[in-house]
Amino acid sequence: MINNSTIKEILGHRFKDAQIEVSGSESKFEARIISSEFESLKTIDRHKLVYQSLDSYIKSGEIHAISLKTLTPNEVS
Repeated sequence: MINNSTIKEILGHRFKDAQIEVSGSESKFEARIISSEFESLKTIDRHKLVYQSLDSYIKSGEIHAISLKTLTPNEVS
């Protein structure tokens, strides 16, 4: 079964410069990702990038639901 630290590690490999926080348990999670890669991308496109990284876990049912907050460093400031 997947856990918060595994999700954080997977996302960290994909978004090298990112600040990542993951919470939740069992198969329902929340992730907050702050990355400059999101500059000039619409929210839906940001989420697609995240979902691509987690695709196999979503398809297997290990991740049933994940709520995403995807921000750029400027949006946090």
